[in-house]
Amino acid sequence: MQFETVGLPPAGSTIAVGMSGGVDSTLAALLLQERGCTVVGLTMAKWDGGSSFGLEQGTGGCYGPDELESIERCREFCAEHNIDYHVIDVQDEYRDSVLEYFKAEYRSGRTPNPCIQCNPEIKFGILISRAKKQGIAFDYFCTGHYARLVRPAESIAKLYTELAPAEQKESAVCTEADGEERPILLAEGSDARKDQSYFLYRIPQHVLKTVRFVFSGMTKQQVYELARERGLAAAEQKESQDFVPPECFESLFSDMPAQQGDFILSDGTVLGKHRGIQYYTVGQRRGLGVSAKHPLYVRSIDAVHNRIELCGNDGLLCRALEADNWVWAGDCAPKTPIRAKVKIRLASEPADAVIAPLTQNTWRITFDTVQRAVAPGQSAVVYYNHIILGGGVITRGIYE
Repeated sequence: MQFETVGLPPAGSTIAVGMSGGVDSTLAALLLQERGCTVVGLTMAKWDGGSSFGLEQGTGGCYGPDELESIERCREFCAEHNIDYHVIDVQDEYRDSVLEYFKAEYRSGRTPNPCIQCNPEIKFGILISRAKKQGIAFDYFCTGHYARLVRPAESIAKLYTELAPAEQKESAVCTEADGEERPILLAEGSDARKDQSYFLYRIPQHVLKTVRFVFSGMTKQQVYELARERGLAAAEQKESQDFVPPECFESLFSDMPAQQGDFILSDGTVLGKHRGIQYYTVGQRRGLGVSAKHPLYVRSIDAVHNRIELCGNDGLLCRALEADNWVWAGDCAPKTPIRAKVKIRLASEPADAVIAPLTQNTWRITFDTVQRAVAPGQSAVVYYNHIILGGGVITRGIYE
């Protein structure tokens, strides 16, 4: 099936640009202005002063007191380039939807992805709606994410039929009434090393219709070159880390004491004590503090009994997984199994698999080749020719 590229807004449009003070969002705003658009800068105020989480020093992440410096950089840039600028307070929503989610997931033995949670809820949700409620008018919302937007030339239902197993191709796998016939789809950005489509897969269709990504066809190197040509100070800044770094976990989880528990093998043998399940994730090797004749890794985390099962490398290999809380492109879900590629974490390559429905919102993904360290709480995202069709949150890995 052919896909059409969704282009940037036309000259004369009013564009709200999500700004962080970094090189990507700063250059995005400037390029749109050069395009002949009226640009409005929007920055999320997430940091609450640290009273609830004990983070008092700069973290280098997207949450922390460094935010105040970022806002000032944005304010100075916008003033210099005659760009209307607004800081939108999302502290309460960010705390409830991202920080509390992050802590609750770790404490339940799962591995959260705060960026996947933040994007649909806050960055492409509350930020946009609150700005409009404050009377800030704009036609499109643009960011400096490295991702593309495309639209299928034909019905998404036809694509699902093409991807269905041979014996089920005659079945109706999707109807136009289920959702958008030709929805806007997220796709991998041109810079594979910086692609952020995986983080964005849960943005709903009604939002994607007015979202655009300025660097869909650029590499990070090209962005830096363009920024330096324009003399942008942001081009010389160090890139921020995602969320908060591991060294800040102690502060983040300080609202509740960690509970020690047992490290065990699959046969129940106790190997030692862990210091609290929130400090571990499936596949982890470093920092376990147990000795063995061969390397050990975290295989599973039992929050109910406060136990962590360890194993050798082969014990991490999964042929299949289950995921729930699914979203599909244009709210149009296939009704039969489809064959596509699935990515189980940002750093993994999409792998060939069959994606089959178990219930209305639970799907089983069976891979052609085994996958290592499938972590509940992470997302399984479905790709076809580098284009996202849907995704869900992993509930369990199915071991051989």
